[in-house]
Amino acid sequence: MLLNISYNDPAIKRRIEKAVGPPFTLQQRLKMKGIGSQKLNITSCSIHIHNLLILDQNINSCNIELRPKGIILNFRSLLETYGLVISYYKLKLYKGKAQEYSIYKDKYFIKVLADTKTIHSFFRKLTKQKLINTPPSLEDL
Repeated sequence: MLLNISYNDPAIKRRIEKAVGPPFTLQQRLKMKGIGSQKLNITSCSIHIHNLLILDQNINSCNIELRPKGIILNFRSLLETYGLVISYYKLKLYKGKAQEYSIYKDKYFIKVLADTKTIHSFFRKLTKQKLINTPPSLEDL
């Protein structure tokens, strides 16, 4: 779900926590060596997100926050902060080009540039979290 998370609205906070869980505790964050990505440059995106990003002339960038049951992909447009809330079972990650990762959820997608080793290591951490937290499929039973 794509939400405007600029304001401290308890209803939106409940929806996010229901979908991807509450934020990690400080102890868990230290154990995981961080839960957030650095600034990621967007190379392409779905039409819903593109319509928000073209409203201003800023560089299109985003960051990812890990949660216990999913991720929140945050980006800014016109002084507003938007979050794409993705549960792990809906998350699809692809690495098409050597320097580009694709993040898909239903009708939304964002392709980000991965030009440093820290970005690649963050996506390895994200893939590991997805494997740990995704429920087994029917073939596994």
